Parts: sequence; structure tokens; C-alpha cells
Amino acid sequence: MKKVMVLGATPNRKRFAHTCVKSLMRYDYPVIPLGIKEGKIAGIPIQVGKPQIKDLDTVTVYLNPENQKHYYDYLIDLEPRRIILNPGAENEELRTIAEKKGIDVIEDCTLVMLNSGQF
Repeated sequence: MKKVMVLGATPNRKRFAHTCVKSLMRYDYPVIPLGIKEGKIAGIPIQVGKPQIKDLDTVTVYLNPENQKHYYDYLIDLEPRRIILNPGAENEELRTIAEKKGIDVIEDCTLVMLNSGQF
């Protein structure tokens, strides 16, 4: 299975990013939760900062466009195959930067994609 990073992961169970991590686990994807607060989601530690991750397939983004700016270079350097911008995370600036580097950018809901078999 291909590694997936959830950018904007949080220990707050009411957030979609939290639900996304658990859903990815349920579908047996290796998941890397990355957020600004330490904590755990279903026993997996939320990483903070900008850890180097090898062989990353997908980054699914749950941050608003303003909070994404801090991660632009980091995301591009990770060289994922695709970036999914979930509702509320749509960002033309990041799309343009990523597509120029050959990274596919999709505006969709990761949870819906998973549940419908389109992930």
C-alpha cells in the first residue's frame, strides 16, 4: 500500500482530519499524521515539524490556504505523486506550484474518495 500523509492532523475527534487518519487505517493505508499539536490518533503519534518521509504517495490537506503557505517547499520536496485538497483547503497557488513540479492536485474529499473506492 502507498503511504499517505494527512496534513493538518489533530487529536480533536470532531475534526475531519482526525476521521481521515482513522479511515485510512481502516483501509490499511500506511498513514502519517502531521499537525501542529502533538497527540495520537488511534495510537499513531501525530508528527510535528517537517519530518523527512520517503516513498510518499499522497498528501491529503486539511489546512486552510493561509496555513498551507508554511508547508509549500516542504510538500514539494517530499515529491508525492498527488496532493488532495479537501473542502476548505482549495488553493490555486499551491496547485500551480505543485503542478509545475509534476505533482497531481485533486480537489475532492478524501473521506468520500475512500468510501466510494476512488482513492
